[in-house]
Amino acid sequence: MRPFLSALVAAAVLAAGMVVAAWVIADGLREVRTGERTVAVKGLAERDVKADLALWPMRFVATSNALDEAQAKIAADATTIAAFLGQAGIGREEIAVQSIEVTDLLAQAYRSGPVESRFIVAQTLMVRSPEVDRIAAASQKVGDLVARGVVLSGDGPAAGPAYVFTGLNAIKPGMIAEATRNARAAAEQFATDSASHLGGIRTASQGLFQILPRDDAPGETESRQINKTVRVVATLEYALAR
Repeated sequence: MRPFLSALVAAAVLAAGMVVAAWVIADGLREVRTGERTVAVKGLAERDVKADLALWPMRFVATSNALDEAQAKIAADATTIAAFLGQAGIGREEIAVQSIEVTDLLAQAYRSGPVESRFIVAQTLMVRSPEVDRIAAASQKVGDLVARGVVLSGDGPAAGPAYVFTGLNAIKPGMIAEATRNARAAAEQFATDSASHLGGIRTASQGLFQILPRDDAPGETESRQINKTVRVVATLEYALAR
């Protein structure tokens, strides 16, 4: 009987030890998990800005069987365009010749069909101006150039002005600070809702600055809009404590 009682006592002691050990391990894991409690939050900052630079490539074309005639027409059209821009308040110093292209259709090895005009002369004037409102107003009146016999080409970037915001570096610090504040406010709210205390920052990362169209309409790109929205998102991870 005594051996049986001894074995029973030993088993009871072993079981109690296992219970205690399990409790200690579980408590240790709880402490580790508690120490690792974190919350990751994102903070958004946005600014509405206005473009401060307009770039307007104006490509126009003349055709003729005589090269000198096509060149003369291009020169006359360039004068007409300069006058048109001058009437819009755009100075000649804001206009530069970007390129001149001459195409001889008879020199093309893979041409097909008859050639009505042998030479095609195309020229691109680049308008570069900080007066974005003047450029926008002038671009709405390009029909006047067509009425004067100027053939504007829609090839390449000649669809209209592009508007650029160059002041991003000046607003970056303030936007980063705002995004960080917004992220912390979200983390504090989470800590309050979960009956926790917000600790220090564990990790932090800043997203890319995005320049977006203010009006997100179909077919409207950021470069075609004067008014834009700058956006940045900051991601922060905070420690949480009970």
